[in-house]
Amino acid sequence: MIDQFQQSFQEEARELLGELEAALLLLDQKRDDPEIVGRAFRALHTIKGSGAMFGFDDIARFAHDLEAVFDQLRKGKLQANSELINLTLAAGDQIKSMLDEARGTGAADRDRSTQILAELSHLTGRHEPAGETAPARVVEARCDDGAAAREWRIHFRPGENAFLNGTNPLLLLGELRQLGTLQLETDPSAMPPLSQMDPERCYVGWNMLLTTSLAADAIRDVFIFVEGECELEIAPGSPAAPQSPAGRTGEAKPKSGSAAGGNGSAGASSIRVSAEKLDQLVNLIGELVTVQARLSELSAQREDPDILAISEEVDRLTAELRENSMSIRMLPLRTTFERFRRLVHDLGKELDKDVELTLEGADTELDKTVIDQLNDPLVHLIRNSMDHGIETPEARRAAGKSSRATLHLSALHAGAQVLIRVTDDGRGLDVEAVRARAVEQGLIDGAARLSEAEIVSLILAPGFSTAREVTDVSGRGVGMDVVRRSVEALHGSIEIANRPGAGLTVTLRLPLTLAIIDGLLVRIGHAHFVLPLANSLECVELTRQDIENAHGNHIANVRGTIIPYIRLSEHFQMESERGEREQIMVVETEDGRYGLVVDEVLGNHQTVIKNLGKLYRDVPAVSGATILGNGTVALILDPHRLVQTAIRSASQNNRSDRGWTRDRHAGTGGAEPKVPELLGART
Repeated sequence: MIDQFQQSFQEEARELLGELEAALLLLDQKRDDPEIVGRAFRALHTIKGSGAMFGFDDIARFAHDLEAVFDQLRKGKLQANSELINLTLAAGDQIKSMLDEARGTGAADRDRSTQILAELSHLTGRHEPAGETAPARVVEARCDDGAAAREWRIHFRPGENAFLNGTNPLLLLGELRQLGTLQLETDPSAMPPLSQMDPERCYVGWNMLLTTSLAADAIRDVFIFVEGECELEIAPGSPAAPQSPAGRTGEAKPKSGSAAGGNGSAGASSIRVSAEKLDQLVNLIGELVTVQARLSELSAQREDPDILAISEEVDRLTAELRENSMSIRMLPLRTTFERFRRLVHDLGKELDKDVELTLEGADTELDKTVIDQLNDPLVHLIRNSMDHGIETPEARRAAGKSSRATLHLSALHAGAQVLIRVTDDGRGLDVEAVRARAVEQGLIDGAARLSEAEIVSLILAPGFSTAREVTDVSGRGVGMDVVRRSVEALHGSIEIANRPGAGLTVTLRLPLTLAIIDGLLVRIGHAHFVLPLANSLECVELTRQDIENAHGNHIANVRGTIIPYIRLSEHFQMESERGEREQIMVVETEDGRYGLVVDEVLGNHQTVIKNLGKLYRDVPAVSGATILGNGTVALILDPHRLVQTAIRSASQNNRSDRGWTRDRHAGTGGAEPKVPELLGART
């Protein structure tokens, strides 16, 4: 059980360090904001208290010194400055190293801890020996000079689940004792009969009299990380006689987990579940969806009303289970976004640039699996913006801009996808310089005639870089290629919007989930495909008369709107007999509305996404595969990349004499020669 609690502390401590880092970076922008100082103080106080409770004494001692400094900030005895913020950020990194060492995945430099504390002592004018942990120092940090001692009446009763949560109330009482002179008596009023007592639950409370020069807030800080799960009353005056919970008055704050009158207690509103268990659950539900599809097909063939009724009920329950399990995997992007404040801060110091990171849509939710793979591409985009896009303060002022640059990170939902944008207000891309560099590196022929969008997309090519010198930040030509590969591995796409002299926007279009989607099952010849339902708008018929009226052009009139279409049998080079009537699936893509001509639309399909093998992973327009109820494989199409590939293929055919040497930008590929190979004998 101790190991379990220590693992929980590891997880919570890392979350608290993230909260501390976010507060420090905000404090760097708003130096006099007491709320932000309070956020940093509470994070350090909780790390200190829970660290001592779970046996991480070195972390508790280190956090104790940091906490004392931020208590001075809270009381206005110290002013926040860049040096203090940078030192505390370094201290947070040191605590992470200490956590890694405790977990056996790294080693912490103890001399670094001593150095940080010595620099903090010098900065704050407190010259006690670094690392000293005498609790009296807490009193010194929190007492007002010359304040008279007074008495405080305190009632404290831990929640019944205190022991189960790893809380040791005696440690809290020990910390309280260091604030002054403490008298206490036990309050057993909530003790149940011996026959009903659970030895793993806490029933005892305490009534105390504390004589100290501190204010009530300083006393309450002792209980800051358990206050939400206990009874706590702090009031001035003389000691109160023990009484039942119902008879107490004062600063009463009933909390969940209180032990008033019996064994029952409010349950936790949330629990921690390992990501591995969650992934296993989703995989099992995916298998259940596949089995349910087989049951539906079997019941339709048998035409047995009893089996059909059971199949429909299983279908309904499976759909609800799938939706609930997928919602569990959806997490807000806030934690990921906030992490980049530190990156921008550190790069700004390294590159001598003044940059403010702004966030929008941080509460947008995305599948945890996708979020886990987002870090590297976003790091590369931010580093490129900071190094190549954003100018120095002097250059910005010379260009008539504010010396402080803005880097904007945003997210929003778009159907079954999420759009994540990285926007800077820097110099933008010099299109001619990009073209010249591409010719120099042999990516295109010097005679090639390209549009501006095509030139801009060359920055995604492997090995491309406009930097002439290799630095710690960039110049090796791997950054944007890593972004492209990472996004394509997530079945996403990249859009680049260039504003010369005003900045650059890179948009990552990513799927909400990589596990299970709603789709439409369609047939082309003897093969089956799945189109994501979120991209599909409607289905209309395409007759021979419609084809004749178009005079050989692949366009259709859909209620007065002309929509271009792609005949998938031709695009995929598949054999298919053209009937009197075909079906056009109208889909919404990045390039507008397009039609996809198929032989037949079979209906809705809950699609469990299976990744393709390495040999077929880079097939354009195919984002995965699924297993149908009859055991055969259906490919899942990506309408966005399908349309882009078709447009690019047609454009290249019309300009074959324009000097392209090789097509290196993202999403290329022309026709789909590997699709029939994927489907094997069924095409």
